[in-house]
Amino acid sequence: MSVAKLSVAFFLQMFFILATCRVVGWIGRRYLKQPQVVGEMIAGVILGPSLFGLFLPELQKAVFPAETKGVLYVGAQLGVGLYMFLVGLGFRTDHFRHSLGKAAAVSISGMAAPFLIAIIGTPWLMTVPGLFAENATRFDATLFMGAAIAITAFPMLARIIHERGLSHTSLGTLSLSAGAIDDAAAWCVLAIVLASFGAGSGVAITAIAGGIVFAACLLLIAPKLLAPLGRMAEREQAITQSLSPTLLSIVLMLFMLSAYTADFIGLHAVFGGFLLGTVMPRGALADNLRRLLEPFTVVVLLPMFFTYSGLNTQLAMVNSVELLLMGVVILAASILAKFGACWAAARLSGQDNSTALGIGALMNARGLMELIIINIGLQAGVIGPALFSILVLMAIVTTLMASPLFEFVYGRDARARGELDALQNAAN
Repeated sequence: MSVAKLSVAFFLQMFFILATCRVVGWIGRRYLKQPQVVGEMIAGVILGPSLFGLFLPELQKAVFPAETKGVLYVGAQLGVGLYMFLVGLGFRTDHFRHSLGKAAAVSISGMAAPFLIAIIGTPWLMTVPGLFAENATRFDATLFMGAAIAITAFPMLARIIHERGLSHTSLGTLSLSAGAIDDAAAWCVLAIVLASFGAGSGVAITAIAGGIVFAACLLLIAPKLLAPLGRMAEREQAITQSLSPTLLSIVLMLFMLSAYTADFIGLHAVFGGFLLGTVMPRGALADNLRRLLEPFTVVVLLPMFFTYSGLNTQLAMVNSVELLLMGVVILAASILAKFGACWAAARLSGQDNSTALGIGALMNARGLMELIIINIGLQAGVIGPALFSILVLMAIVTTLMASPLFEFVYGRDARARGELDALQNAAN
């Protein structure tokens, strides 16, 4: 495909992406009371081979030719990375420090229980041919299933918290902190699995040791180095009420470098963006960055991320009673392990029952972080297409249930007490 035809195809698919995300998101908000982000995730699956490609395969290939997949992938990574950078800008580090012990307890419980489920259930799954690679050991399969069940939809969790007006609250910060710890650990476990599949032990060592060093440098050293940018933004704010292109360029270059570093060491670009956002100076710099970057990131770039993941999802693979039964068992066990363990840990850490249930409901969402990790597992040959599709269904169901479950166990009572409305007004 020529460059001219490639650009035409890209603009056409962006039209489909934006239109579908807006329409499905509106339907989800209007009739299902779901956040916009959930509608966008469903829109991504709709545009893929599961629905659009199933009923209109020729049109789907024309709109999403294989040659444009690389361009879409780059936009997807930029979108989710920038969004997590913006989430980091609103992250309350004081709440994090105050709730670090609680977040660690919730996170450890939210990982231990899924790995226990994986230890118990993986031998049963391995009796079915094709779910795992032939050369996958029980250790490899157990680690991968544990990571897949334990992972939290970090970007989606952040979006739900933002749309619910909880970004600046202890509940929101505790959930985000626990989700960040969960996902970082899951990526490290995935690195170990990939290392055993021929990528080499260096992959795991780089991901774990490099991640610790990278996070420590950003959290301990970067705030002092970035402080002059905050002072420059304050001076520009006093003169022009805006952010200069030079300062914006510097911040974006730092974002690109941070995202690249996180990706290079074997984690994911979203962690680089998020960590950089948490250490950026607050005040005029953070406020103007959100004002300039958020509209384009949320409306244009982030839907590219959902669509790219949806293009790799084929729900039709779950096509037998046995696989459907396995899907139901995996779904039930995943909910019990994640929701139940996080609720129990939050209660034991001193949260009231309503707040603990709300944390459990949010942590149970897996979303497209799940799709990312299982896509990697599929491409690396760890799992087969059938198990991939079962885990996709688990990701969709747990994400769809997160918002209504949160509303049922926490939101409606908090709103009746006037607490949630007050939080939303404060956030706005």
